[in-house]
Amino acid sequence: MGELPLAAVDRIIRKASGLRVSESAAVELARLLEEEGMRLSLKAKALAEHAKRKTITADDIRLAARQ
Repeated sequence: MGELPLAAVDRIIRKASGLRVSESAAVELARLLEEEGMRLSLKAKALAEHAKRKTITADDIRLAARQ
């Protein structure tokens, strides 16, 4: 099981669409969000290390998302 609560993912989909959400749809979106979060985190880590920091900042995340 992933890190994201399915209830939160379900709310995101319902808020965006106004439709009911199957459990499999929430599970799949959670999986994709976790993959994207991991990818962004790894890029942000590289940015922080390049700046000789041990802390990832919000700016690192934003920059990683823009790349």
